[in-house]
Amino acid sequence: MVTDPRPPFQLPGGPGASIRPLPSKREACGGFLPGVSPLPRRREWGTAALAVPGSVWIWFDNKAPSVARGSRDDNSPQEPWHLRNMISKSRWKLLAMLALFLAVMVWYSISREDRYIELFYFPVPGKKEPCLQGEAEKMVSKLFGNYSREQPFFLQLKDYFWVKTPSLYELPYGTKGSEDLLLRVLAITSYSIPESIQSLKCRRCVVVGNGHRLRNSSLGEAINKYDVVIRLNSAPVAGYEQDVGSKTTMRLFYPESAHFNPKVEDNPDTLLVLVAFKAMDFHWIESILSDKKRVRKGFWKQPPLIWDVNPKQIRILNPFYMEIAADKLLSLPIHQPHKIKQKPTTGLLAITLALHLCDLVHIAGFGYPDAHQKKQSIHYYEYITLKSMMWSGHNVSQEALAIKRMLEIGAVKNLTYF
Repeated sequence: MVTDPRPPFQLPGGPGASIRPLPSKREACGGFLPGVSPLPRRREWGTAALAVPGSVWIWFDNKAPSVARGSRDDNSPQEPWHLRNMISKSRWKLLAMLALFLAVMVWYSISREDRYIELFYFPVPGKKEPCLQGEAEKMVSKLFGNYSREQPFFLQLKDYFWVKTPSLYELPYGTKGSEDLLLRVLAITSYSIPESIQSLKCRRCVVVGNGHRLRNSSLGEAINKYDVVIRLNSAPVAGYEQDVGSKTTMRLFYPESAHFNPKVEDNPDTLLVLVAFKAMDFHWIESILSDKKRVRKGFWKQPPLIWDVNPKQIRILNPFYMEIAADKLLSLPIHQPHKIKQKPTTGLLAITLALHLCDLVHIAGFGYPDAHQKKQSIHYYEYITLKSMMWSGHNVSQEALAIKRMLEIGAVKNLTYF
């Protein structure tokens, strides 16, 4: 038998001393017992406790009680140290692989976004960007070949009354067959460029598209600073000023896309530029401005029957710009046998016009959702998906390539990602 060499244990404190059981977890961690001071939180724990009246708990030896530490009993089985190391290493490897995966995904996302920024995005300058006269003309010659500003922007009465300029193509690329009807329209509209634009030595223009990328863009203040702001169709301004601004110098439209109340969305001096795709478009504008019997048939969507506008603010876009946009930018044949003929959108047409009118051209709100984002809206002001473009006669993929090329050569710059 092995004997314990240690001297017999004596209770200190005299006759009043007694042995009490170990305190509960709550008591050991600071809870109060009757007549006992709270235990210090940082103390070497023991396996027995001595309670002396008026004193703190006294713990003996260095083994921590399971109730205080929350660990297993000394007699419970322990995991081998090498097994614990393996589990720890495996856990760290898993975390490292997860971190690497997340880092790769973040890098890919940023690199993809950087590619958009590099090619298609031009951050809004804090100060007014310097404008160099003829800057756009140098760039655009690469797109349109024999680039010239000699072509009038809007049709004039003298070209169809005194001179009778012949046209090679029918609408929308010419006026062949619609001259008499056009003559009556031009007699009550105008063709001039406002003096406020003509007098500018260098014209800074922005074409504001209708794309969903304008939503929450906060570009309104920057857009209002341009000399010329060109808008499209019935895209609203009221209620969206923070994102799209409130200034409108020109608005390109056709009868089906005309806003029912233009005085709400446009400024008093806004030029309303009619883009004629068919002869019925001339019938409609004549009936509106001359207050004749309204034309109701021949439209894919009913245009306004009452349209409160000043005839002197109406302009008829020269079909020349539709022709070169189709031919030079989209490589579309002018003569198409199909019933639904392909043609440029008013957005691409507006960019083409701006490149001939202005010295510096920026765009905003262009581009459509990716093919897999079928439910995403294509407009900033209404929910309408890419499916609606199916029978429109517009090749949005081809137009995206055309705009991409303009961005790459620096003919235009983008205020929103494309």
